[in-house]
Amino acid sequence: MKKLGVILGVTVALAGCGGNAAYEDIDAYMAEVKSRPVGQIPPIPPFKAYKAFNYSASGMRSPFIRPVEAKQVARLSGNATVTPDFNRKQEFLEQFSLDSLRMVGSLEIDGVRWALVKDSENSVHRVKRGNYVGRNHGRIVESNETNVLIIEIVSDGADGWIERPRTLEIKTSDG
Repeated sequence: MKKLGVILGVTVALAGCGGNAAYEDIDAYMAEVKSRPVGQIPPIPPFKAYKAFNYSASGMRSPFIRPVEAKQVARLSGNATVTPDFNRKQEFLEQFSLDSLRMVGSLEIDGVRWALVKDSENSVHRVKRGNYVGRNHGRIVESNETNVLIIEIVSDGADGWIERPRTLEIKTSDG
C-alpha cells in the first residue's frame, strides 16, 4: 500500500504540472496581439533651423556698470552752451523714439544723399543732413550708404544739456 500511495502522490503531482489550462487566456491574448496588422511608426518631425539672435544693444552702456555721474558728464561735455531749440517746428520723425527707427536704404538725387528710414508704423521716410529724428532733439549730421550719424541733445541731469552721438545702421529685411 505504501507503494500505491507514493505512485498516486507522484501521479497527482505530475498531473498538476503537465496541463496548460492556467495559461490558456494568456496564450489566446498573445495570439490575438500577434495577429493584429502591423502599424507604422510616424516619421520624425522636420528639423527647424535655428535662427541666430542679433544682439543690437552692444553699443549701449552695460547695465552692470555704474552710470557716469552728472559732474563727470559736465566735465566731459565742455560745451555749456548746448541747448535744444524749443521754438523750431518739430519734424514728423521726432515723434518716434530713435530705437524704433531703422535705416533701410539710401539714395542720391542731384548730389544730395538721402537716407531711407522706416518708422514703427512701417512707413518709409527720406531724411538728409540737417533733419531731426527721435525724441531727444536728434539732428542728422552725416549719412552714407550704411548708416546715419545723429547728434542728440539730452539732459545731463544737472540743469544742463549735453550732445550724445547715435547711429542708425542699415537693417536688411532678413535681420
